Amino acid sequence: MLDLETLGTGPDAVILTLGAVKFNPFDPDADIIEELYLKLDVDSQFDLGRVADDSTIEWWGKQKPEVREEAFSSENRVSLDFFTKKLNKFISGHKHIWAQGPVFDIVILENLYKQLGQPAPWAYYAIRDSRTLFGALGDDRKSNRDQIHNALADCIYQVKALQSAVARYSLTTL
Repeated sequence: MLDLETLGTGPDAVILTLGAVKFNPFDPDADIIEELYLKLDVDSQFDLGRVADDSTIEWWGKQKPEVREEAFSSENRVSLDFFTKKLNKFISGHKHIWAQGPVFDIVILENLYKQLGQPAPWAYYAIRDSRTLFGALGDDRKSNRDQIHNALADCIYQVKALQSAVARYSLTTL
C-alpha cells in the first residue's frame, strides 16, 4: 500500500512524504510486515518543474499543527535518487501495488519517475485500488481518526480497512 502527502493534486505535484507498507491482505489479524516512510527533498522537485497549488497549501494551513509540522519540517528529507532507490527496493518482487485511488498516488509517482528518466517500479496491471474495492463492497471507509494526512498512518489505516473488508466478505483473491 502506498500513500502520498503532496503540495498539489496534479500529476506534477511536489511530494512531501511517502508512506508504504507490506502486508498480507487475507489475514485481518496480521501485523504490518514492513514499513517505509520517506520525506522527499522539496527544492529538487521544484528544480524539476514540479508544482505546488495555492489551494493545496491553503488546505494544509487548516490541518492540525502537528500534522503540518511533520509534513513540512525539513528534518530527514532525502534526495530523489535515494527516494527512488529505496522505493524500488521496497516494491521489488511484489505482485500488487495498492493505493487509495491510484489516479492520485500512482499517477504522481509515475510522473516523478518519468521526469527522472526512470521506469516506474511496477507494471500497469499490478495496480490495485482500495477505494474501488470498498465501494464495490458497500463499505464506507471514512474516519474521524486523530492521525490523518500522515502518509504512513494513512497507509496503515487503509491496509487494516482492506484486511477487514477481505475477511468480512471472505475474499480469496484480489
